[in-house]
Amino acid sequence: MPQAPSCAIVIFGASGDLAKLKLIPAIYEMAREKLLNPNSYVVGFARSKLSEDDFRKECDEAIRKNARSKKSIDEALLKNVLGRMHYFQGEDYGSAESHQKLAEYLTSLDAKYGNAEKNRLFYLSTPPNTFEPVITRLGERAKDPNYNPPVRFKRLIIEKPFGTDLASAQRLNEVIHKNFDESQVFRIDHYLGKETVQNLMVMRFANSIFEPIWNYKYIDHVQITVGEIVSADDRAGYYDNSGALRDMVQNHIFQLMALVAMEPPAALDAVSIRDEKTKVYKSIRPIRPEQVDAFTVRGQYGPGTHGKTTTNGYTKAKGVKEGSRTETYAALKLFVDNWRWSGMPFYIRTGKLLEQKLSEVVIRFRSPPQTLFQKQCEAPVYPNDLIIRIAPEEGISWRLNGKVPGGVMNIKPVALDFNYKTAFKVEAPEAYERLIHDAMIGDQTLFIRGDEVEAAWAVIDPIEQGWRESKRPPEVYTPGSWGPKRGMELIEHDGRRWMQSKDGEAEPIIACSL
Repeated sequence: MPQAPSCAIVIFGASGDLAKLKLIPAIYEMAREKLLNPNSYVVGFARSKLSEDDFRKECDEAIRKNARSKKSIDEALLKNVLGRMHYFQGEDYGSAESHQKLAEYLTSLDAKYGNAEKNRLFYLSTPPNTFEPVITRLGERAKDPNYNPPVRFKRLIIEKPFGTDLASAQRLNEVIHKNFDESQVFRIDHYLGKETVQNLMVMRFANSIFEPIWNYKYIDHVQITVGEIVSADDRAGYYDNSGALRDMVQNHIFQLMALVAMEPPAALDAVSIRDEKTKVYKSIRPIRPEQVDAFTVRGQYGPGTHGKTTTNGYTKAKGVKEGSRTETYAALKLFVDNWRWSGMPFYIRTGKLLEQKLSEVVIRFRSPPQTLFQKQCEAPVYPNDLIIRIAPEEGISWRLNGKVPGGVMNIKPVALDFNYKTAFKVEAPEAYERLIHDAMIGDQTLFIRGDEVEAAWAVIDPIEQGWRESKRPPEVYTPGSWGPKRGMELIEHDGRRWMQSKDGEAEPIIACSL
């Protein structure tokens, strides 16, 4: 990976959790990997009253606690990185005066650090309601004849959510495009920075065994599961205006589904790959509002304890509106109506306080013909599964049927496992390290395009409408379970079942007589 050009990295919302947990540690790791230009520097913009020394102390603590290499911190490097971190307190994120002073401050730091090209990377790690004023002020600064220095690049990274529905996403895109060209915009979904997610394309298109059978003729269905073991109690005020469908499905899960379902791109560039992902969203069969009870399930966790978390139930959490029908669990059955996937279902589910923390894609192939074994076997031979694990450990598992040693024909599924840590003997970079670096070098491949966002919301909006109109409330489920009963029935009524990685040895041996 090339070293990024010199750049001023401005983090709006630098006193927030995301900056401390992910962004500041990622910048340190980029420096450790020699990907951060020595003339680059960081300015944290926030409303909190902090001195520069206090901000650097917070950054020091964040790196020591959350960096990938926290067990072997390079003290000299850390001192150098912290010395290039600055703090700017603004009156408000949308304050014209604050942005004017910020622009002047950046000019002085450019001279100090030798950022001769005056490059800018603006990272919006702020609440969504601040996006429009910040973007507008940044655009005004660029157009101001009194402050318009020669800049090689000026780029904008935006954290999700990109709107709350199609209309708001379109409004946000309008604001962005009034002030930035689409080539300058990097809508970030950290899932796309994970190695296994990136490896989906390599696995599909760099291995000739998969692409010929990657269609409805050989694949029975696809499952995508993103399970969380944490509750929404601590941020229920925010979550109650979002829910699992908006918070996880519209972005993270849809990105996984698009990479699984997309056609081979013309090239491995941002335009070609994002074109194909957008086509997937546009090919999804709409779920009309009156169909939601047949093709979707929503649930809310009830009272209980799971691991270290004890809850009185979602509806009792502080900040949740009385009678809230916001879902903490969502499951959908979707169809991608094109030649490759005609009639084949995609089952997706996500939820809070589920049995285990798990993010994986399961490709279940059609069962083999039973002709050879049906006379001797009382049970069918199990179908093959390709499992792409994204979390907690990244890897790929290929499940085949094999004969158990012995004098009888005992058949059992066995797994061929590929684990990133053991296979390559190197630790994969954190998603934010890769994504911030890509933004600095101008590679948009792993970021989301504006029309892609709108196409995804066009699928979600009718479901949200149907849920508002439905007389069926969210089904309560027990913390530590895999969600509500109807979530299981959604797939079981089709003669299928959900599968988790820990089921690796759960398939029973099929005993056959010779």
